[in-house]
Amino acid sequence: MAKIKVIKKNDEYSMDYQVGDILEVTGTWYGGINVNSKTGIPLCLDKDEYEEISENTDIPHEAYEQAANYWKEKDAQAAKMEPTALKQAMESYIRANNTCALATAAGDFVRCTPVEYVYHKNAFWIFSEGGEKFYALEKNKNVCLSIFDKYEGFGKLKGMQVTGIAAVVEPFSEEYKELAAVRKIPLEALKKMSHPMNLIRITPKKIEFVNSEFKKEGADSRQVLHF
Repeated sequence: MAKIKVIKKNDEYSMDYQVGDILEVTGTWYGGINVNSKTGIPLCLDKDEYEEISENTDIPHEAYEQAANYWKEKDAQAAKMEPTALKQAMESYIRANNTCALATAAGDFVRCTPVEYVYHKNAFWIFSEGGEKFYALEKNKNVCLSIFDKYEGFGKLKGMQVTGIAAVVEPFSEEYKELAAVRKIPLEALKKMSHPMNLIRITPKKIEFVNSEFKKEGADSRQVLHF
């Protein structure tokens, strides 16, 4: 059965439907369509009150699974770098940058936030005033962050995504004070703030690094390091 989305209300006094409602079409008439409201009450909507929702043309589960496994299969056959050399190359790239896109999620809620980081003691550390990402961080400690260069062609690819576990550090704990010193943020300035700055620690579990220069060393441009 066809579905529509309400985009306008000609009857502003009606409480039976609202802009944004997704409703199933039960019939048509010259000036519009018949639908049932979310409470089951029959409604007649004018043509300018709705837009049609296209039928689902999504790909089947098998196609999703095949796409999801693409890099797993490629990585299994890839020419690998020596782990120590790979870790050094990764850390060099991480330290050459200071900004990442941090992805957090919990249930239907998702967030991707550009943030500044510092890399210290094999972890990423992010000072943050706050934001909706903390909704997700309370419920789901699994996060992903991305660092990348501007795309300039396949011969100059360089970027990584880090999958890890996040933790929010207790304000003014020894760990908090240490990172404030690393970031060269005066502790007294932090104490004077009306609300303490939040400190997020992200411990990597896996780093996937794409670097076209690896091919010069006889390795594939995509390398994966598990921690």
